[in-house]
Amino acid sequence: MANFIDRRLNAKGKSTVNRQRFIERYKKQIKQSVSDAVTKRSVTDIDKGEQISIPTRDISEPLFRQGKGGKREQIHPGNDQFSQGDKIERPKGGQGSGGSGQGDASDSGEGTDEFVFQISKDEYLELLFEDLELPNLQNNNLNKLVEYQTYRAGFTNDGVPANINIVRSLRSSLARRIAMSADKKKALALLEQEYEQLTQTPGSSAERIIELEQQIEQLKRKIASVPFIDTFDLRYNNYAKREKPSSQAVMFCLMDVSGSMDQATKDMAKRFYILLYLFLTRTYKNLEVVYIRHHTQAKEVDEQEFFYSQETGGTIVSSALKLMHQIQQERYPANEWNIYAAQASDGDNWSDDSPICRDLLTEKILPLVRYFSYIEITQRSHQTLWNEYEQLQQRFDNIAVQHIKQVDDIYPVFRELFKKQAV
Repeated sequence: MANFIDRRLNAKGKSTVNRQRFIERYKKQIKQSVSDAVTKRSVTDIDKGEQISIPTRDISEPLFRQGKGGKREQIHPGNDQFSQGDKIERPKGGQGSGGSGQGDASDSGEGTDEFVFQISKDEYLELLFEDLELPNLQNNNLNKLVEYQTYRAGFTNDGVPANINIVRSLRSSLARRIAMSADKKKALALLEQEYEQLTQTPGSSAERIIELEQQIEQLKRKIASVPFIDTFDLRYNNYAKREKPSSQAVMFCLMDVSGSMDQATKDMAKRFYILLYLFLTRTYKNLEVVYIRHHTQAKEVDEQEFFYSQETGGTIVSSALKLMHQIQQERYPANEWNIYAAQASDGDNWSDDSPICRDLLTEKILPLVRYFSYIEITQRSHQTLWNEYEQLQQRFDNIAVQHIKQVDDIYPVFRELFKKQAV
């Protein structure tokens, strides 16, 4: 059985078959590292690649060794400490003699080697948003949002190693080797025939025989120097994308920017919405996002102002819900759009306003939206707004309520909100 090892240098922006196999094989460990890394990033570099570390023990491979076999008897020097059947104590961790490992030092007696692996931006986002989707997406209208479907489109001379077509490549390799060595093989056959005749004929010229031997050896070297496979031979499966009509959707992003929202809380909210924004823009084309900020009054803003402007004041959450409903009625009819909403707050609200929020959601918003997600970012105990939303969660299946206490909770909560629904 022949084994082919791709030892070519990687071109810029391309990965090898081994790289793809590694990511697939150790996806669980890599995804865990990505999950840990996303909570440590700032909102401005969330979509860059990542250098992750995997413990060596997680990527160790089983090894097969040839044993001596059979039944053997050996005689060893005697000792005055042990007798047959005695149990020998395990050496203390980290105190073994004669070790030559390269692991990290540890005061606990055990060391761990780390395998560092660099993933690209596309690989990072693929792992970050794998198995996520917008819940309850329905085909309301087929004229705006476009998804792409990948299909086979013949073969190409350039591509990534993962798309190599082995049959086509070997066929091209065979044709090239025939073309490059056919004349040499014919000439070699003639020289070998002449050489055989001279060696069987008494009195033949010794100089001619030596000359023929040299020519035959030279031709054999030239034939052997023709590479079995060359970059010229490689053929790649070509894939293209065609537009596939899908439902159009709009995502309303609501955020509390009142005085009770300190800078750390606002920063966590920004991280959540950046993560949501990347997910939506990566998954769908022409999907519209509406940003609404509120304190005692709500207003629609652009992306820059939504994430980075600062305001102070009290909190009336119903103002954001009213503005969302107004914009939805004017620009996004429910029979044409899949409507989604995500709200972030610290839970602080004027107590008389929380029942108004419940009524607005019950009567005007939840009957129209596919999914409404509410995240409360606070270290304090929950207040009236959380209690009202929790009651709605028990009555409606298209609202989800989650609690974030610290930065590490953002990504797990995000995945919980937007995980794929069971069919």
